[in-house]
Amino acid sequence: MNVHEYQAKELLRRYGVAVPEGQLATTPAEAEVAARALGSDVVVVKAQVHAGGRGKGGGIKLAKSAAEAKQAASEILGMTLVTHQTGSEGKLVRSVYVEAGSAIARELYLAVVLDRATEKLAVIASTEGGMEIEEVAAKTPEKILTESVDPNHGLQSFQARKLGFGLGLDAEQVKRFDAFLAGLYRLFVEKDCSLAEINPLVVTEDGEILALDCKLNFDDSALYRNADVRELYDPEEEDARESAAKELDLAYVGLNGSIGCMVNGAGLAMATLDMITVCGGSPANFLDCGGGVDKDKVTAAFKLILQDENVKAILVNIFGGIVRCDLIAEGVVAGAEEVGLAVPLVVRLQGTNAEEGRKILAESDLSIVAAETLREAGEKAVSAVGSAS
Repeated sequence: MNVHEYQAKELLRRYGVAVPEGQLATTPAEAEVAARALGSDVVVVKAQVHAGGRGKGGGIKLAKSAAEAKQAASEILGMTLVTHQTGSEGKLVRSVYVEAGSAIARELYLAVVLDRATEKLAVIASTEGGMEIEEVAAKTPEKILTESVDPNHGLQSFQARKLGFGLGLDAEQVKRFDAFLAGLYRLFVEKDCSLAEINPLVVTEDGEILALDCKLNFDDSALYRNADVRELYDPEEEDARESAAKELDLAYVGLNGSIGCMVNGAGLAMATLDMITVCGGSPANFLDCGGGVDKDKVTAAFKLILQDENVKAILVNIFGGIVRCDLIAEGVVAGAEEVGLAVPLVVRLQGTNAEEGRKILAESDLSIVAAETLREAGEKAVSAVGSAS
């Protein structure tokens, strides 16, 4: 789950992480009042959407007076902000964050992430703040500093000091950085984050360490024990299909292809997407129905997939372990009939009662293309798209 910048910064404050003062505004008038209340010579008006690259898209503006803040807000609010992370459709800006300006001396980068390869947490820092960390890694990897943290022991002060001095901070700034990073690390662990990124982390002209921008992502599976984080969820920032999928306990991610996918199991779903690509096609979605898939879930999944106008064929790939393939086949037939399926349907069933399931599909009145192997399923789905076109 993602949160807005203003929400992330409120969480940072709770953990003693220094951030500039700011206020949320949903109208230009509110932005003017906020700028006046902050009492800063310069304020920054920031679009609040779940996407990076807001500045390049015109979603961040400087204002040197309350009147300018009002004008900036009027230009940003209601705009469809397009960045490299939103896609061409962009995101509607419904609110702005008015923040006190900072006298910036240096811009740095800091993040805490889970390193699955080492089964530890990685603290990543760089002197190249304000840039995309992927670009830094590709062009100047030597400018990236990393400390691996054993979660059983937690972040050690010497690790923070090592990073601080590696960033070129002086002794007093390193002390502040140590406290800053300790708070960020505690937030990451206690709130079950999957990413805590500060970009840029700034050193002000008077030596203060501030989080000028912040991105926090949270593990959906741990939200049950973080009610305060769960309350920050903004459904308007999510893809409508993904929000609907969450309500149905389906894992759905929209993609840009033409073959809708319905699979049980995340690993099998990823393999299915890969096979479609290998066969020359393009998947329209990732959809994991889970191990307890039934008729109702199949029907809901069909409806979800067909909301995408780019879908020209659907591939159902089910391995019957916990679930029986004959029950899935009944669900596929009933679901396809209920939604009035008008695109080609390729179905692969393997595992428990697979033969019975294939018989049910063959005896139905639907035009279903059966497949035995994963490659055959991918090839037939790609071929079906060509035929439909």
